[in-house]
Amino acid sequence: MATSDHLSWDEYFMGIAIFTSLRSKDPKTKVGAIIVNDQNHIVGTGYNGFVAGADESKFTWNKTGAWLETKYPYVVHAEANALLNTTVNDLQNCRVYVTLFPCNECAKQIAQKKLAEVIYLRRKDKIEEIYTASERIFEATGIKTRQLVLPSLETILHKFTDFIP
Repeated sequence: MATSDHLSWDEYFMGIAIFTSLRSKDPKTKVGAIIVNDQNHIVGTGYNGFVAGADESKFTWNKTGAWLETKYPYVVHAEANALLNTTVNDLQNCRVYVTLFPCNECAKQIAQKKLAEVIYLRRKDKIEEIYTASERIFEATGIKTRQLVLPSLETILHKFTDFIP
């Protein structure tokens, strides 16, 4: 932690991204994203889920099988939802905190809106071409990326002993 008595901005915003991810109904992969401006104000939030307002009983969370019978054609990623749900139009110089490194489709959207930095918690276990494409997009557009390593939950909770019964 940055200091002994409070969370750093990175820890704070990633914590909010983690809690936001818990809104996802995906039983396997819960992802949250928070967009923050250069004044450390949250301007967008999102989590992975089916299209807003859709009858979710028409879709499945399956990861395998025929493409149309999986979640992939129907889920909106956390980063895309955060971009769509922003409270401002100009996202230049903003940063996005995301619990999972963005796919190439989200990377294109992040680059198109000219965000300055992507701070992520983890990457998928397997290296896939879509993540290589994301890295290339970020490099070509000058978007910084970095993985945030959080202190243990025990270390964080130790700061809040007054609130734990």
